[in-house]
Amino acid sequence: MMAAFYRRLAAGRFASTEHTVGPWSGESQHLGPPSALLVRALERTAPRPGTVLSRVTFEVLGPVPVAELAVSAALDRPGRSVELLSAELAHEGRAVLRARAWRVVGGDTSAVASDEGPPPVPPRACAPMAIPDDWRGGYLAAMEWRSVSGGVFTPGDATVWARPTVQVVEGEEATALQRLFTVADSASGVSSRLDISKWYAINTDLSVHLHREPVGEWFALDAETVLGPTGVGVAGSVLHDERGPVGRTAQSLFVRER
Repeated sequence: MMAAFYRRLAAGRFASTEHTVGPWSGESQHLGPPSALLVRALERTAPRPGTVLSRVTFEVLGPVPVAELAVSAALDRPGRSVELLSAELAHEGRAVLRARAWRVVGGDTSAVASDEGPPPVPPRACAPMAIPDDWRGGYLAAMEWRSVSGGVFTPGDATVWARPTVQVVEGEEATALQRLFTVADSASGVSSRLDISKWYAINTDLSVHLHREPVGEWFALDAETVLGPTGVGVAGSVLHDERGPVGRTAQSLFVRER
C-alpha cells in the first residue's frame, strides 16, 4: 500500500490511493483527504510571505470518487491586506468539491490575543479510539486516533485527537495546515448522536475558521452535533493543536433514516 493519500500524475492531476476510502463505500472518499489536497492547492496559489488562511469553506457537490482527480485553483480577488482564493476538485470534467478561502496579511496582535485555555489531555496520555474490525480500512486506518472522551462509535459529544500516518501527496512533507484539514471534517463523525447503521447524517459543507496558524502533527476535535426536527443538523468543533485552540469548524448535516 502506498503511504500517501494521493500520487501526483501530470500537472494538476492526482491518483487517489486506497487510504482515501471512506467508511460508507469502497468507491468514495472520506472528505478529509480531498480537503487537504485543495488546501495544498490554495497554499500554492499566488503565494505571499507573511499571509495566513483565516477561513476555508468547502461545498460538497457529490461523492468524491477513489479515482484520478483534477485540481485547479485561482486568486479570485487580489488585495493589499485581504485576498479571496478558490479551488476545485473534479473527476472526468465534473466538479465534486469546491473551496473558497480568505487569506490575510499577518500582523502582531499578541498584546491583545485572547486566552482560550489549554488544549485537551495530550494524545500520548489518551487511549486509542475503538474502531470495529469492519471499519478498519481506508481513511480510518490511515489516521491515528486517540480518544479523550467519546468517539465515532460512542453516540454524543466527543473530544478526539487524530493525525495522519501517511503523506497527503506522495514524496512531499505535508504542512501543518494540510494535516489539520485531514482531520477537520471528522467532527460530525466523532460526535454523531445517531446509530449509523440506521441513520444517515451527511455533511453538505465544511467551514473552518482559524485564529492562528496550526503547528505539529496532532489535532483535536472538541466536537458536538445538534439535530433538528426537520431532517437537518449542525456539527461543530473547537480545533486544537498541542499548544491549544486554533479555530472552529461547522458542518450542515442532511439527516435521514436509512
